[in-house]
Amino acid sequence: MSKGTGTAPTPTDGGSAAVELVLLTPLLVLILMTVVALGRLADARLVVADAAHQAARAASIARTETEARTSARSTVHAALHQAGATCSRPAVALTTSGLKPGTTATVKVTCTVALGDLTHTGMPGRMTLQDTAYSPVDVHRSAP
Repeated sequence: MSKGTGTAPTPTDGGSAAVELVLLTPLLVLILMTVVALGRLADARLVVADAAHQAARAASIARTETEARTSARSTVHAALHQAGATCSRPAVALTTSGLKPGTTATVKVTCTVALGDLTHTGMPGRMTLQDTAYSPVDVHRSAP
């Protein structure tokens, strides 16, 4: 008996792995870009929360209402700038209850970011991030 006579040729998978790779690569890249974008968005939320916390602390140790407002605003701008946040016109809302000992200074920071700037992928749209932080006014300090 001779080999190969009377048998059908066996099919080969030559090239199918390359085709699968070409078809799946864009999907894998899209998934990776989405994960990176979500990570950067989570980081931006943490930056805004940190800025609010720093501003609340700065306001709670101020001696006057005017000083508290100025200190909170400048602290938010400095914290966002230092973190490299791309906020367009961050808003700072401050409630101090007169800075009386034992009260709480409350700061709400609102920041609008362009998703393209945030993710560096050219994503369209904007997202508003906000956080509120509280800091107690020292009960042992003298009233202003």
